[in-house]
Amino acid sequence: MSLLDKVQAKSVQAGTEDASNESAEGAQQPIAPKKDLLTTFRQIRGTDPRPKEQPGQISKHQELKNKLHKQILNDLKDGDVEAVLPKIDAMAIQLITEDESFRGKVDRKKVVDELIHDLTGFGPINPLLLDPEISEVMVNGPNQVYVERDGKIELSYVQFRDDEHVMNIIEKIVSPIGRRVDESSPMVDARLPDGSRVNVIIPPLALKGPTITIRKFSKEPFTIDNLIDFGTLTRDMAIFLEACVKARLNIFVSGGTGSGKTTSLNVLSSFIPSDERIVTIEDAAELQLSQEHVVSLESRPPNIEGKGAITIRDLVRNSLRMRPERIVIGEVRGGEALDMLQAMNTGHDGSLATGHSNSPRDMISRLETMVLMGGIELPVRAIREQIAGAIDLIIQQSRLKDGTRKITNITEVQGMEGDVIVLQDIFAFRQTGVDERGKIIGKLLPTGVRPKYYERLETSGIHIPASVFIEEE
Repeated sequence: MSLLDKVQAKSVQAGTEDASNESAEGAQQPIAPKKDLLTTFRQIRGTDPRPKEQPGQISKHQELKNKLHKQILNDLKDGDVEAVLPKIDAMAIQLITEDESFRGKVDRKKVVDELIHDLTGFGPINPLLLDPEISEVMVNGPNQVYVERDGKIELSYVQFRDDEHVMNIIEKIVSPIGRRVDESSPMVDARLPDGSRVNVIIPPLALKGPTITIRKFSKEPFTIDNLIDFGTLTRDMAIFLEACVKARLNIFVSGGTGSGKTTSLNVLSSFIPSDERIVTIEDAAELQLSQEHVVSLESRPPNIEGKGAITIRDLVRNSLRMRPERIVIGEVRGGEALDMLQAMNTGHDGSLATGHSNSPRDMISRLETMVLMGGIELPVRAIREQIAGAIDLIIQQSRLKDGTRKITNITEVQGMEGDVIVLQDIFAFRQTGVDERGKIIGKLLPTGVRPKYYERLETSGIHIPASVFIEEE
């Protein structure tokens, strides 16, 4: 039973009883993994991404690994990878026996594990991708690999041999999904088998060497309860958003890079009834919808001759001929904004999308600009009328200075007054200070304003207690 269903059931039983008392009922608190268990896990699996060597040093560890790698490449000429894997440990023992300089200065198991990652996984970054504490991996050339851990970026001690080594891993990532990267096409968006998002940019555009940025995604999609536990939103906000999705309001999730827009979009999509036909449109497929009737579309870059590109805008237009009941767009960033607004204004209610912006008002301005990028000359007032008529709700998500991610505004688009689109916050984050550890102190609170479409929710059979919109004393 969802949060909204629980609240409505309680409302029916208790009449006007305040549903906010129910907020703690039935919440499942996820058990955070203990640090000592994670350390043990890394040691057992050989996945500790933080060796003792300092970045930049040519260690005996790396020297042994290079020699072993050359020997493996020679053996691969006469056999496949699977045939060589069982021999790697014996090869390492032989090299250590022949060269006394390796004895007592290398961890043989670690060298072997790293080479197996090279051959069967994604090389040196494979341990980082397996580490559940790491949410993002950033390769800035062969000698500099950063990670995001607990919302903070830090330098790891992982290194590649050289630029060619990085390019080999890039090829492993992009080839299975039919993408390519070379000097004629030096930028590409891709995804890993688990859905993690990948961006690659190589020389001559990347001056320090091939660059990889990987945004990891949980194997199990986050639920609304997870976001409540993380402090991303409150239970009352969750109840309200679930009601808005079920009532088929058009919702836009805006925010900066790394603010958690896609995660929130995924959670919002989980509220769509399972009997509706959903069409998702993305540059690189990331959404993990649990419903059965989902058609996933992915854009396509041009081929080596510069032809054959299929853009997000092409897919939005095509989706309108696929009888969608819901359209979910991973990110709106160009001329497809006009097609999206027209779809929302012509019977495709309940659509969801994300975009980059710093505030709800800024998102409106960016949508105006994106519509003009579509190449159709429209008066600014006409564009604003399209936006005001199409979008019902803007959810602003932010990554705060302490690394936490929060929904800082849930804002209603109320319509036009003169030439201005009127916005009204329903919920907002109020920062009150910073503690001694640098953590931001604040609360997510209702503004006391009941949304203008509250009656629309009621007529849809969705009942939300008025107390949800009132700040508790």
